[in-house]
Amino acid sequence: MKRQNLVALAAGGSVALLLGAFAFQHLGGLPPCKLCIWQRYPHVAAIALGALALFFPLPVLIALGAIAALSTAGVGAYHVGVEQGWWEGPTSCSSGAIDTLDPDALFDQIMAAPLIRCDEIAWQFAGLSMAGWNMVLSIMIAAVWIAALRVRPTSA
Repeated sequence: MKRQNLVALAAGGSVALLLGAFAFQHLGGLPPCKLCIWQRYPHVAAIALGALALFFPLPVLIALGAIAALSTAGVGAYHVGVEQGWWEGPTSCSSGAIDTLDPDALFDQIMAAPLIRCDEIAWQFAGLSMAGWNMVLSIMIAAVWIAALRVRPTSA
């Protein structure tokens, strides 16, 4: 497969995942939490890098596309761990320990808490949450980026 085709496939994968996230948000009524938003930024970067790499197929742009895909996969893995209770997430979107808080501090924490929590699974399919699917699919997209990097460029 040609390098440009692989780059287009990889960037298109990020487009598809980003459109899927927006569909869940705007059509499915599932607003994103803080970690869900964090997972979107690397996809935007991968899309921009893919557009650039189609016109300027520099290995550095393709490598950065792979890094972007792996970055969103990493945030997705972190988010899955927060959802499963393996570790705590950001205090701004996860529940924390309350036994050390006085009633006023507890009230302030409750009032400052966002409506969308990072440690609750809003949707899942086949045992994976949206964050889990983002992780798995982003690793696959990273593999396509890496395959594009390994292909010798063809002359026009």
